[in-house]
Amino acid sequence: MNQTRQSISQLTSQVESSVIGQKHMVETLIIALLTNGNVLLEGLPGTAKTRSIKALAEALTVDLGRVQFTPDLLPSDVTGTEVYQEIDGKPCLTFQQGPVFNNLLLADEINRSPAKVQAALLEAMEERQITVAGKTYKLPELFMVLATQNPVEQEGTYPLPEAQMDRFLMKINLDYPDAESEAQIIKLVRGEEMASNGEQIKVDPQVIFAARDEVRQVHCSDAVLDYMVSIIIATRQPQQYVDSPLANWLAVGSSPRASIALDKSARAMAWLNGKDFVDPDDVRQIVHAVLRHRLVLSYDALADGITADMVIDEILKQVAVV
Repeated sequence: MNQTRQSISQLTSQVESSVIGQKHMVETLIIALLTNGNVLLEGLPGTAKTRSIKALAEALTVDLGRVQFTPDLLPSDVTGTEVYQEIDGKPCLTFQQGPVFNNLLLADEINRSPAKVQAALLEAMEERQITVAGKTYKLPELFMVLATQNPVEQEGTYPLPEAQMDRFLMKINLDYPDAESEAQIIKLVRGEEMASNGEQIKVDPQVIFAARDEVRQVHCSDAVLDYMVSIIIATRQPQQYVDSPLANWLAVGSSPRASIALDKSARAMAWLNGKDFVDPDDVRQIVHAVLRHRLVLSYDALADGITADMVIDEILKQVAVV
């Protein structure tokens, strides 16, 4: 194991030591870091969404900005705004940075605010910059939006617009931990209250950029690329599978951004698995997180209780493995 992969492994272990029973979430957060992507975490309250992001920022020793989304939040509360100040006795407009100017931005309960505020993050997520009063400001080189939301069927929420959902590299669904993990959580919190959780490992943020360079060099054969494309096309043309209910389940398929996200994530997964090439197993490991928020299910599917993950499972059954 080279030094870069070892450092990423230490980072993963450090975050996992603070977040019990959510190993898949930690792995997905690391993949998002390696691919310069953004992550949406959805789960009921108390499933360690906020805690995991804080643990990641502490282990990386980077700046963490947090915005608690509420119905009365304004876009300027996220991006910042121009304010009048006196400099050398002369009044002038100066830009006051908002919490988006941090390495990691925690958008807590993002679906608690209307679409206008949610849209304030679109440029930051896609372009790594924001525009205020006609001026463009660059965000830090290491930047990631980690948004949390409670399930949309709960009261007082605003579903995210499709354009913004598509800008999240992956979506993680979180469930309650099992009984064994629950007991470990109680012991972990006890230890933290007694300040007996030991010395924490700190990872140099520069190792993320070194890891990204290595991930870009991971080889993906044309056969595996065709496999990924076939999965995406299946979401758009489900009628080609005549012996499958996919055509009745899907209303709208995934965009080309999903293809790019699947390729990046599969290469990062292969790298984390210690390989320098992508195989179909790497694709299948990450495809649910990449696609589950990019599918629009039909009314019939929703009425029958069909979930996006169930649709993806069916697609994997129908699409031939290379």
